[in-house]
Amino acid sequence: MKLVARRSVITALVIGVIAVMAISGIALSVYYAVRGDDPVGRFGERIAVLDVNGTIGDDREFLKDLRAFRKDPSVKGYVISINSPGGVVAPSQSIYSELNRVRTEDSIPVYAAIGALGASGGYYVAIAADSIFALPGSITGSIGVIMELPDASGLMQKIGVNMQTVKSAEHKDIGSPFRTLGEGDRAILQALITDVYNQFVAAVATERKLSVDSVRILADGRIVTGQQALRSGLIDRLGNEPDAIRALARVLDLGDDPKIVRPAKGRQGLLGTLLGGSTAGAVARAVEPLGQMAGPRLMYATPW
Repeated sequence: MKLVARRSVITALVIGVIAVMAISGIALSVYYAVRGDDPVGRFGERIAVLDVNGTIGDDREFLKDLRAFRKDPSVKGYVISINSPGGVVAPSQSIYSELNRVRTEDSIPVYAAIGALGASGGYYVAIAADSIFALPGSITGSIGVIMELPDASGLMQKIGVNMQTVKSAEHKDIGSPFRTLGEGDRAILQALITDVYNQFVAAVATERKLSVDSVRILADGRIVTGQQALRSGLIDRLGNEPDAIRALARVLDLGDDPKIVRPAKGRQGLLGTLLGGSTAGAVARAVEPLGQMAGPRLMYATPW
């Protein structure tokens, strides 16, 4: 009898726990559905908002979030919120390519909203969108490529330090900070820059439905305001992120106040834990240029 009673108590506890979990799950689903920013649920049709902030140096986090949303049937459209001066060429192209796949393979619309800054590689990402929004005073454009190489050879001569290099061929140490560029080196790097520049121009011409010649007039590295970009055909409409969300929602027939979903924020890590999120972010931004000095890198970026 005691064994039977004990089993009954255990069974009742298990049922109670399951009931509490079920009720909690339903309550959370309703709560997030009302807020319109459910990070994991599948409640109704929504617009996913992804951020491209700061210098573009790595595409992995963005692509991870994008892949997760592409598996979510409730996501019916994307708004890419951009506040970036650009960055390394390959990650900028990678994000652009993946957003293009969303439009072509998934047949899901993508809108872009440029905030304070969406220049060079930031603009490259934006042109993957069906429609680009920017504020009248946003800074955009800067269509071009740059490679900056430090030259410490003069300083080393002054302090009496020489770097001995053993290499397999003439240009193996091209871009080394320990010697000046030779004419052959410069010709190789210029050909590299020109090739990547032509890729940028071609992408803008294709996505913005402009002639290559008209794009080249604008693609001298100049920055433009959102107002100027609208007149030149580089963007479609003036407005901010909420404007882009509302416009996309109307296209998707989701009303003027659609549900949105954003990527869940990751852990801060040790630096964030010790210093706090904002301080850690400031430190990371301060040391970022030091990391960029590790070697020559092709940049779709403004030099400031």
